[in-house]
Amino acid sequence: MQDTEPIVRAAVVTGSSRGIGRAIARELAAQGMRVVVNCSRSEGLEAAEAVAAELKVDFGVDAVAVAANVARADEAKALIDACVARFGRIDVLVNNAGITRDKLLMQMKEADFDDVIGVNLKGAFNCCKAAARPMMKQRYGRIVSMSSVVGLRGNAGQANYAASKAGIVGLTKSIAKELASRGVTANAVAPGFIATDMTAALSDAQREASLARIGAGRFGEPEDVAAVVGFLASERASYITGQVISVDGGIQL
Repeated sequence: MQDTEPIVRAAVVTGSSRGIGRAIARELAAQGMRVVVNCSRSEGLEAAEAVAAELKVDFGVDAVAVAANVARADEAKALIDACVARFGRIDVLVNNAGITRDKLLMQMKEADFDDVIGVNLKGAFNCCKAAARPMMKQRYGRIVSMSSVVGLRGNAGQANYAASKAGIVGLTKSIAKELASRGVTANAVAPGFIATDMTAALSDAQREASLARIGAGRFGEPEDVAAVVGFLASERASYITGQVISVDGGIQL
C-alpha cells in the first residue's frame, strides 16, 4: 500500500494586507499553509500582493492576493471560490476584515452603523456561508473570526463596533453547532489593545490611560493574536469549537 501524500492546507485571511491580518497570514504560512491574502479594494491590491510575495520568499508557500469587499455576498463568494480554484480546497477561513466609525450614539449616523455592521459582521457571515459547503464536503475546516474585548464588554463611542463584534460571538457559536458533525470547527478570538495603526493614533494621554488598564502593562503585538489564531486553525485544535478566546493582557474595562 502506497503512503498517501500529506494534505497541504489552504487558507483565506480577510483583511490581511497589513496589521493583525498580515501577522495571521504569516503564522499560517509558517505552518506550511497556502494563503489567499485579501484586501478590501483594488487600490489596496499592491499591499496585498507584497504580503503574498513575502510569504512565498519567507516560507516557500504558494500565496495569492485577491481584492474583495466581503460586505458584498457576491465578492465574498468570489474570494472563497478563488481559493478553491487556485489550491483545489479551502481548509481555513480567518474573518479578520474590519472597520471602525467611532462616534457617541447621539452623533452616530445611520451609515456609520450600517457600514461597520456590513464589513465586520455581515462580511464574516458572507465568507462563512461561502466556505461552509466546500469545508463540509471535504469534512474538514477551521473558521476563526475576530471579535474584540469591546464586543464582550462594550465601550463608549463604539456602539456600532461593539454590536458587530458581539454579533461575531453569536454567529460563531451558532455555526459551531451546525458544522461540528462535519469536522468543521468555528471559534472566535477577542483581542484587546493591539499595537496597530489604531493604537498608534492615540494621544500620549490616551495611551497612558489605556496601558493603566492592562494587567500585562503593554499593548499586545499582532503576533500575540496570530499565535492564538494559528493554533485554532491547526489540526491540533480539532476538539475546540464554539469558543471565544480573549487576547488582551488582562485588560479591565
